[in-house]
Amino acid sequence: MRAVNGVAAGIAICVSLLASASHAQQAQEARLYGRLGGKPAITAVVDDFVGNVAADSRINGFFARTDIPRLKQLLVEQICAGSGGPCTYTGRDMRSAHAGMGVSEADLTALVEDLVKTLDKFKVPQREKQELLSVLGPMKTDIVSMR
Repeated sequence: MRAVNGVAAGIAICVSLLASASHAQQAQEARLYGRLGGKPAITAVVDDFVGNVAADSRINGFFARTDIPRLKQLLVEQICAGSGGPCTYTGRDMRSAHAGMGVSEADLTALVEDLVKTLDKFKVPQREKQELLSVLGPMKTDIVSMR
């Protein structure tokens, strides 16, 4: 009888662990990070997005002397962290990073258009696209210069 109870207890523990793992996976997928495809997908989006920005004569001058690999790393961290992923953003805050650059509303709009172009290319669903843009949107006040 004791062996049967031990087996039953072991099964109960396994079922409990599986249920916890399943719940954790569902919670992860419910987060934007998981729905975007995690870090590999975010990295692919950032690579394409930075290419779009580099080709965009409206704004590419802002990045002429930028360390592009570092920029990509920071963008991945920022999107990963902002979407509920396991990353930590290690860059400067947006206000100090953009101080003195003279970024206008039109410049930021061009940047967002380049991002949307990439999100469309990767067929990111509308819900996730809007959610990501709403995560990034509040940064506008720290990026755009008031002239």
